[in-house]
Amino acid sequence: MARQILIIEDDRILNQLLSNQVREFGYEVHGCLDWGEATRYLEQSHPDLILLDGCLPDASGYDLIPNLVLEYPVIMLTAFGSVPQAVKAMRDGASDYMIKPVSVDELGLVIQRVFNTEALRRDFSFCKKQLKKKSSNLLVGNSPGLTEVQDLLDAVAPSPMTVLIHGESGVGKELVARELHDRSDRAEKNFVAIDCCTLQESLFETEVFGHEKGAFTGADRRKEGLIEAAEKGTLFLDEIGEIGPSIQAKLLRVLETGQYRRVGSARDLVADVRIVAATNRDLDEMVAEGKFRQDLFYRLNAFTLTVPPLRERREDIAVLANYFIANHGFSRRIHKRISGPALRKMVAYDWPGNVRELRNVMERAIILSRDRREITISDLAFCGQETSSQKNCCTEFVFDSEPRMEEIEKHYLQQLLKKYSGHRGKVSQIMGISERSVYRMIQKYDLVTVKEE
Repeated sequence: MARQILIIEDDRILNQLLSNQVREFGYEVHGCLDWGEATRYLEQSHPDLILLDGCLPDASGYDLIPNLVLEYPVIMLTAFGSVPQAVKAMRDGASDYMIKPVSVDELGLVIQRVFNTEALRRDFSFCKKQLKKKSSNLLVGNSPGLTEVQDLLDAVAPSPMTVLIHGESGVGKELVARELHDRSDRAEKNFVAIDCCTLQESLFETEVFGHEKGAFTGADRRKEGLIEAAEKGTLFLDEIGEIGPSIQAKLLRVLETGQYRRVGSARDLVADVRIVAATNRDLDEMVAEGKFRQDLFYRLNAFTLTVPPLRERREDIAVLANYFIANHGFSRRIHKRISGPALRKMVAYDWPGNVRELRNVMERAIILSRDRREITISDLAFCGQETSSQKNCCTEFVFDSEPRMEEIEKHYLQQLLKKYSGHRGKVSQIMGISERSVYRMIQKYDLVTVKEE
């Protein structure tokens, strides 16, 4: 079936000439002389493309663009003096513009280019949806704690509210943020994640807000920040408790006014992004200690999601373990399963590294079990209980009073560093976190490590 093109042009002769030429290209054409006539046509038909004059007797074509492009690709027809308006129309979503009098050869090329672009856009959208269906969603399980998180996600996702995700390291805070994005009306736009632990304050500012050319030594061109990359999407700030006071103030301005400035610029930009933050720290306590702005905390804390640690949802351990097995390439070829004794051992373990540690343990167990169909206790390598490969890995902690989580974390890390002579790679494997995270924890608790030769 030939594609249908609607031409809205008030010059009757030009309308007829364009219609005849477009028909010669092999398309079906309908011509309208004003917006009222076009409106009646659009109530009955859905063209594949609209050629729209910028100046109609009963409407401004430029003002019609934002609504039309929601349903149709649009090519603007404009006089030479209206080129700036046509460029603005393209920023509003028009596919292209042509200057009158229209070149016949150019007309065919522009129409074909727009159709090709629309086809690519449809293919991309379809692929994105398919990948989304197949993407790894680790929010699996039937525990009450996880069910509550899922219910809260469904409730808050459609709203524009800022969300603060709280939970221990490894529980999957970024996965929760991604799920929040995927369930929102911003799902088709970008999800941009920033690890607040890894960037120095000066670098953080230019990465997030961008900078102008000449803003500092080495700034030889303008750079768009990650806020712009997340336009109309979601900006995820992981471990937001690690950012310094000056960045806190700039983020507060974004949350309060929706505006920000690139480094070295005096011009305000509008941030159409949803901000989602995450932390494993007690921000309320940090506010009391003067380490975190109270006003920023109140802005972030508008809606809080707490992801429970794995030890509080043990009924999900088997579900997650089997999920990791099912989605591991090597395991799919052999159809592995977990033995009863191995599963009981896993359920009894407290998983200080949470879901991240469980994934690492399962990936290692899949490899160690080689061609065997069953994963046994001897294939497991985690800290906290005696196994054939790691006996007496951890020692019992003794405190004079009820310890805070940070005290337990510090002592646990100290024990592992001592046992493995400061080898961060081994410690990170056991804890189920990255080596970089181990390094940050060593700095955080000011621990001295000596690696034996």
